[in-house]
Amino acid sequence: MTDKIYNVGFIGVGNIAPQYIRGLAQFPEAVKATACADLDMQRAQAFADENGLKAMTVEELLISPDIDIVLNLTIPAAHAEVSLTAIAAGKHVYMEKPLAINKEDGAKVIAAAKEAGVRVGCAPDTFLGGGIQTAIKLIDDGAIGTPIAATAFMLSHGPEPWHPNPFFYYLPGGGPMLDMGPYYMTALVALVGPIEQVAGMSGAGVQKRTAGHESIAGQDIPINVNTHYSGSLRFANGAIGTAVMSFDIYAHHVPRIEVHGTEGSLSIPDPNTFGGEVQLWTPDKREWVDMPLTHRDDVGRGIGVADMALGIREDRPHRASGDLANHVLEVMLAFDESSESGKFIDIQTQLERPAVLPINK
Repeated sequence: MTDKIYNVGFIGVGNIAPQYIRGLAQFPEAVKATACADLDMQRAQAFADENGLKAMTVEELLISPDIDIVLNLTIPAAHAEVSLTAIAAGKHVYMEKPLAINKEDGAKVIAAAKEAGVRVGCAPDTFLGGGIQTAIKLIDDGAIGTPIAATAFMLSHGPEPWHPNPFFYYLPGGGPMLDMGPYYMTALVALVGPIEQVAGMSGAGVQKRTAGHESIAGQDIPINVNTHYSGSLRFANGAIGTAVMSFDIYAHHVPRIEVHGTEGSLSIPDPNTFGGEVQLWTPDKREWVDMPLTHRDDVGRGIGVADMALGIREDRPHRASGDLANHVLEVMLAFDESSESGKFIDIQTQLERPAVLPINK
């Protein structure tokens, strides 16, 4: 094992990129942001100047011997193409979610990486934060007995009131399932285990949306995806889940995620954050009890990149893996497939549940 620090090159410097700059900076023993590229070179240069990076063209970054990990922050429709190009250049790749926008491209990315002998990682890495890691440890420690049921609800009315560029949310690769579903489905797999079957329904509640951000206020947003998903999940361990992902809901009182077992229930915090409140209900207490966090909640986006770098260095699996993202992608796409066919969809990809982080890591 070496003490190599892995240099990270960004491709895409949009809204999410500053969060990765801050998140990677928390793990200087593993990773270092060194360069960035974007189709808009002026934007790349501005981002580089602001963050002490070297601005490059995409082609220059991909062939640079100084870049170990390509951080792919492009739009969802470009994820697979950019990642395949980086893999062909011999780079490890970590990308924003989702892994791809269809099963075929997701499988290509995983197969190409295995053939090239490089790692693939994929957001979300929020499940590595203190909130969900604490919940996983409680489950592993038997706090709720054997998990038998889980629920996940992501209900909103979409990003168009506030987002400066909401249009891609309503193009293929967007919608509530492929945009927000990765947080919830990844959390469910990390908490309960892999999913083996999906029964779903999906549709679009409204056909017209209007941008609200001051820069584009009043512009019409075409809707090219389903915006409401509801379904059931059968986990490989026999537990049954219920999930609703929607951009059609104004307000609600439902919880985000709960896991219920033979000896109690867990209330799980927002999987789009790294912290939050974990509560445990058991028959002896008969009330929700706040549980102290056993893991760090002061981390940010980039902990998955750092864990991948350390995994390479230590020759162990990394947690926010391409295999996990590919499994989650297949699960998410199964909702539309089930809705259109009227049948249960068997999930072909299977994997081991990611290992819980060491305490206070």
